[in-house]
Amino acid sequence: MKKTAVFPGSFDPFTVGHESIVRRALPMFDEIYISIGYNSEKKSFFPLDQRLNWIRKIFSDETRIHVESFSGLTIDYCRKVGAKYILRGLRTSADFEFERAIAQLNKSMYPEIESVFLLTVPEHTPINSTIVREVIRHGGDASKFVPAAIDLSGYIKKKEI
Repeated sequence: MKKTAVFPGSFDPFTVGHESIVRRALPMFDEIYISIGYNSEKKSFFPLDQRLNWIRKIFSDETRIHVESFSGLTIDYCRKVGAKYILRGLRTSADFEFERAIAQLNKSMYPEIESVFLLTVPEHTPINSTIVREVIRHGGDASKFVPAAIDLSGYIKKKEI
């Protein structure tokens, strides 16, 4: 039986921390679905198609990775793709508390699902999509926080000093 994991998130944008989690998880799973959750109530900074294309480009060398979007509950999406694992990265103890609560609710709704947590490498601990978006919004250079395949040049505003 295939070991399939879903790595869900908004990935707005996908960071070097996200990439690290996926690459480090590859030896554990036969396939990983990097799945962008669609929330009509939330305004994204980067268009969904752009985020999907960037992630596909990052992992173009890896046939075991699938990049998709979904709406609704993550566990329903897991059932759809046959995943028994949800992959999550943890940067801080606050992340753990938040992710633990979600994992326990998911488990109660879908007993076959297991949540797998990987700690970020120390140098990625301060990096998150919200901070990266703020750097971009204010004209900063966010290139070291995102994989090299992500070209942010069309999104960087000129600094006003």
